[in-house]
Amino acid sequence: MNPSDTNATNPVNVGTTSPDKFIYWFDEISRGDIPLVGGKNANLGEMYKNLSSAGIKVPYGFAVSAYAYREFIKANNLDQKIRDILSDLNTSDLSALEKKGEEIRMLILSSKFPEQMETEIMAAYDKLAENQKIGVSQLDVAVRSSATAEDLPDASFAGQQESYLNVKGYYNLIESIKKCFASLFTNRAISYRVDKKFDHFKVALSVAVQRMVRSDLGASGVMFTIDTESGFKNAVVINAIYGLGDYIVQGVVTPDEFIVFKPTLKNGYNAIINKQLGAKEKKLIYGTEGNKNLKDAPVTETERNTFVLTDEQILTLAKWGVAIEEHYQHAMDIEWAMDGKTQELFIVQARPETVESKLDVNVIKTYVLKEKGSVIVEGSAVGSKIGQGKAHFIKDASQISEFKPGEVLVTEITDPDWEPIMKMASAIITDKGGRTSHAAIVSREIGIPAIVGTITATQKIQTGTDITVSCSEGEIGKVYEGILKFEIEETNLTNFEAPKTQIKMIVAEPDSAFKFSCLPNKGVGLAREEFIINSFIKIHPNALLNYDKLTDLAVKAKIDEVTKGYTDKVQFYVDKLTYGIAMIAGAFYPNEVILRFSDFKTNEYANLIGGKEYEPKEENPMIGWRGASRYYDPKFKDAFALECKAVKRVREELGLFNLKVMIPFCRTPEEGKLVIEEMKKNGLIQKEPNVDTKNSDVPSGLEVYVMAEIPSNIILAEEFAQIFDGFSIGSNDLTQLTLGIDRDSNIVSHIANEKNNSVKSLIRVLIKAAHKYNRKVGICGQGPSDYPDFAEFVVREGIDSISLQPDTVVKTSEAVKKVEVELGK
Repeated sequence: MNPSDTNATNPVNVGTTSPDKFIYWFDEISRGDIPLVGGKNANLGEMYKNLSSAGIKVPYGFAVSAYAYREFIKANNLDQKIRDILSDLNTSDLSALEKKGEEIRMLILSSKFPEQMETEIMAAYDKLAENQKIGVSQLDVAVRSSATAEDLPDASFAGQQESYLNVKGYYNLIESIKKCFASLFTNRAISYRVDKKFDHFKVALSVAVQRMVRSDLGASGVMFTIDTESGFKNAVVINAIYGLGDYIVQGVVTPDEFIVFKPTLKNGYNAIINKQLGAKEKKLIYGTEGNKNLKDAPVTETERNTFVLTDEQILTLAKWGVAIEEHYQHAMDIEWAMDGKTQELFIVQARPETVESKLDVNVIKTYVLKEKGSVIVEGSAVGSKIGQGKAHFIKDASQISEFKPGEVLVTEITDPDWEPIMKMASAIITDKGGRTSHAAIVSREIGIPAIVGTITATQKIQTGTDITVSCSEGEIGKVYEGILKFEIEETNLTNFEAPKTQIKMIVAEPDSAFKFSCLPNKGVGLAREEFIINSFIKIHPNALLNYDKLTDLAVKAKIDEVTKGYTDKVQFYVDKLTYGIAMIAGAFYPNEVILRFSDFKTNEYANLIGGKEYEPKEENPMIGWRGASRYYDPKFKDAFALECKAVKRVREELGLFNLKVMIPFCRTPEEGKLVIEEMKKNGLIQKEPNVDTKNSDVPSGLEVYVMAEIPSNIILAEEFAQIFDGFSIGSNDLTQLTLGIDRDSNIVSHIANEKNNSVKSLIRVLIKAAHKYNRKVGICGQGPSDYPDFAEFVVREGIDSISLQPDTVVKTSEAVKKVEVELGK
């Protein structure tokens, strides 16, 4: 047997499970044994016994039972002493809570194990070394607490008790187990049980003793089989850091984040739909001095700018996550580790996810900020709520008694000792950490907004300052000066009935796509590429294509800063565009998502990094070099090729064939043909006209739509219909070009009205011509939302779909349904 084979059969046969044993091996226990060995150990045993055959690796080990804990308490006469100490407990009195917790822990740490129990523990340690085919002096183990009320579907005790890593030798093992017993009475664990109404004396502690994975030389992290920000169920979210896993949970470092799309993963595709590089400033490794088990180590600049995991490793973990979820029939919160010696991946813990998986999907609460103020700091938003109050900077646990209910907690990082004050906060802001840090996990569980990884919050926010913490504006959370007005809009979808006219969405932000997908919809009628380019890429594509020829050193320096980790600057553009598009296509899968290729005007492209060198100055960019005319132009077609490459990758590598594309501002049918030919050169081949691929075994036929926003699109609609697979009415541009007005001009803006009969006449003509050739017609814009009579008009004329901003979907659906009833549809 290979020493690294932790799934080898245990050579020790200790017989059937009974409730009065001190030691249970992982292959003796399963998830039904929580009363015997606690949640963590029960789940480790469950996975070891049932999922090893699926290739999922769980490091082998044993559990010191809850019975052993109770016998330890009994043998040392601690039960009544602990009851007396807690008899007049008030968890709101933080000072008293600290004092009582300390007193109980010291009682436990100063007690001794019964002789027989200690003997059996040491014998099991010997046998674990024998199982690994190493000497006992070489065996390093992780010693983890496992409470008997832990990891239940309706209450997470995660982080409430302690774990100890790189434990070697009999003495250190025994002391670590004792420390785990004592951690059942940490301040936060006492407070948590009171809040969750668990009896202190009905909860016991088991301890996992598990062979260490050498992740100090490799990597570790967490994995959720649900998106914890939105509750989106089709994603596996993986966070990764170098070194031991404590720093990812504590929020000491900002991890890499990977998102994998479950449906196409199951179909065998490389289903990674997003990758974000984390700072990963330092790591936790084995200590070498004296009795110091662990120590900090810096992460090199090269490692910081490199993803912790390869695509193959990301996909392996995601497949394991899906298998574990399917086995438990519940969204899961999983910890993993990678051995730096063997490069093997392991699952070291799994428990049910207890926040998003419990939410009522029929009730949608939307927090809407009604005014804006000065932004003090930004960071990663946790949740989508808004909180506000007086800021209170807490440096360390010694100051927590000063914190008052309703204040906003501002600190570098939080740890489990802070839980009693976190539940009193209106919001949490930290300098460090990512979306899986302790602060993020607790804020989700208690239902308050948090902004993590701000870097400078503790320097810029003064205690006593009134602030508003907004997580309602996408992935980036913002801390504003002052108490700003906001509203909570609640939508109940219990009795919602969709109209016959397809209601789709207009989506720009990939980071909000998962959240928006929960609204009733038939897909995305307009996905805007510009937001991805402007927010995530920020660089003109030609500046990246010509990076080596750039002479402006300042521009080069900016590009280097934005593209950290990429030597191939062009690949940066393709990757970012791929992931942005994939997030939207995945969110609404299998419904269609129509992506509009880039529609920046020349002045907007010039504002990108390096853009001024490649863009002409136009008097009226709105009707200048934009849309289709750029894509085949020698000055831009290489940049357009990158967009094609990203779309091809999303469809063919990631398996998101629900993605379709749309050409904006296509002035003539001849332009349409030139663009389609340019797409073909770059591997994007339009399906054959008039061929239905919906029921085909080969779902790769690409549909190409055209924006109908120029009068020529309508006048020559029958010609355009023979080139494109569908039309999307851009009512804003169509209105300004029909009425001959500049929509950016305040002087003539009062004339701009898409309800004008000239505009309506064009829409009527387009729908009739398109349907003659079995082409679908949709409309994108606020018209149907803002004007019920306009919604009635397009529905009466037979519009196939209406695409809306997410916040108007439900309201407009109701209005459209009403029109349909009146029309007898």
